[in-house]
Amino acid sequence: MSLSRRDGLGGRAAVVGIGATEFSKDSGRSELSLAVEAVRAALDDAALAPADVDGLVTFTMDTSPEITVAQASGIGELSFFSRVHYGGGAACATVQQAALAVAAGVAEVVVCYRAFNERSGRRFGSGVQQREPSAEGAALGWQLPFGLLTPASWVAMAAQRYLHTYGLTPDVFGHVAVTDRRHAARNPAAYFHGKPITLADHAASRWIVEPLRLLDCCQETDGGQAIVVTSAERARDLPNRPAVILAAAQGAGRKQEAMTSFYRDGLTGLPETGVVARQLWRTAGLGPSDIDVGILYDHFTPFVLMQLEEFGFCGPGEAADFVAADALPLNTHGGQLGEAYLHGMNGIAEAVRQIRGTSVNQIPGAERTLVTAGTGVPTSGLILGTDG
Repeated sequence: MSLSRRDGLGGRAAVVGIGATEFSKDSGRSELSLAVEAVRAALDDAALAPADVDGLVTFTMDTSPEITVAQASGIGELSFFSRVHYGGGAACATVQQAALAVAAGVAEVVVCYRAFNERSGRRFGSGVQQREPSAEGAALGWQLPFGLLTPASWVAMAAQRYLHTYGLTPDVFGHVAVTDRRHAARNPAAYFHGKPITLADHAASRWIVEPLRLLDCCQETDGGQAIVVTSAERARDLPNRPAVILAAAQGAGRKQEAMTSFYRDGLTGLPETGVVARQLWRTAGLGPSDIDVGILYDHFTPFVLMQLEEFGFCGPGEAADFVAADALPLNTHGGQLGEAYLHGMNGIAEAVRQIRGTSVNQIPGAERTLVTAGTGVPTSGLILGTDG
């Protein structure tokens, strides 16, 4: 069973640097080059040198090994290096791992990074084309022969059940897409800068897998993002306002599979997100009403609605109305639908900007940001805040 008590990590580490490459559809260079550019940019932002870094964390899916990134970035000896599994579900967990290392005294400055040519190279949206023999691959064997070949098709199963259970139509998903694109339109770094959409645009976009339309699905992006984590004490001596890690958590639910958990008791929620939510609220001593900005993983719009419900911002089946009412500032960078698909790492950067007061869509007085990672898979989350 998951933890039923507050953990001891909250408040002991902070994000002090963020850096990214350009977000594009054809970077024209290697994924290693993207990773190094993002790492160097994040260190420059933190006013730290490569020699200050003694830890690196990334995704199991990343093609650039920690030691190679260290060598190419001018980083010397490493006392900590780690990787987190489950695709986008790893995003916030990379920061958790960094914070754990810092809090335990295993490392002093840890950089989390993710870089890929997800548009010009391997496209996740193209579906499963080849798998090495594994237990996870065997589980997919129950879905693939019947046409469930892509992430969109896997999410569509749960989305269809959600609509049926609550008597809704696919149009409700449009509220998430419109909100994200409204923020992206004001963000010069976003791929869809200057290109807001309406609910009518959403409803007119072509079907991908019913009930998902094109505008329910995140874009595919080339780029890199890096995050610098150090102790809360050291963070106070650095130039940027620190984004203190008030809580960090991972979660996997009962009968969990990677994107295809179709044999649970119900398909209208995300139990793994519930595990994360309970631990974040417990450790931070906060609740939904204390959050100023929500950066929710939005690879597909239906799962944004389910996340809001799992975190207790609204009741089951009520999230579309919650988003439509702008009850919580949501994905102020434009999300993965509007800014870039960087496996959620760019969302963490936006949460940091909100705490610093530097977002292009700044929420006045933002002091607490909730960040979530990939959904439908074992996942993770963060609550970032001011240092008081």
